[in-house]
Amino acid sequence: MHQTDDILESLKFIQEHTDLKPTVGIILGSGLGPFADTLQNAVRIPYSAIPHFAKSEAVGHANEMVIGTIADKTVVAMKGRFHYYEGFSLEQVTFPVRVMKALGVEKLIITNACGAVNKAFNPGDLMLITDHINLTAANPLMGPNNPELGTRFLDVSEVYNKSLRQTIKDVAQEQGVSLREGVYAWWTGPTYETPAEIRMIRTLGADAVGMSTVPEALVAHHSQIKTVGISCLTNMACGILDQPLSHDEVIETAERVKSTFLNLVTEVIKRF
Repeated sequence: MHQTDDILESLKFIQEHTDLKPTVGIILGSGLGPFADTLQNAVRIPYSAIPHFAKSEAVGHANEMVIGTIADKTVVAMKGRFHYYEGFSLEQVTFPVRVMKALGVEKLIITNACGAVNKAFNPGDLMLITDHINLTAANPLMGPNNPELGTRFLDVSEVYNKSLRQTIKDVAQEQGVSLREGVYAWWTGPTYETPAEIRMIRTLGADAVGMSTVPEALVAHHSQIKTVGISCLTNMACGILDQPLSHDEVIETAERVKSTFLNLVTEVIKRF
């Protein structure tokens, strides 16, 4: 259970460093951190300085919270996230979302770099998450429930908010961005999936697979934050192409689509 006192302690520390009150949050996946550098009047706080925050060792994650503005919106960006495969508890993984809620965040964009399972998709595509499949047998809401933070039994028929998804689709169409839509499967990692596992995941109905996002989305939904997810499809999942997978490919593809991603997300936030 997330301790309310821990959340308040983190909140107090952050508020001592900025008077900005963010209403929009964004969690930036592998290679997508440069978005945080576009925020105006930005205050940067290393995760290591914030009470009760973990620290990610994953490549492509900068480990800092950035609070700044885009037009008339105040935004808190997580430049890097914590992963279950690093050995963190799901409470640690999702703790920043609880702090975002305490800061005043009402809408959250969760991004990730992941593998395409749907053979009609291509590396470099952006995919709007319509739903997810949890393949980990773990849930961040397991354990005692704190009713101050959310309900015990959570309805998850619409984790990814339809209205916000429509806003993203509208902006993508205006910008000429080819935006895929699909179901995201959460895999623990750190190993990539085997070809047989990818065949299973496709059969189950997922279009992409990755090692993050679902725990944060569940806790955001539990916190009554309106949430959307955008995946950068950085590679075809294992077994689709006759080649090994590497994290270098993930970072390289994320870099290639960076400007498209930045333009899309910037305009979306202006309309939130």
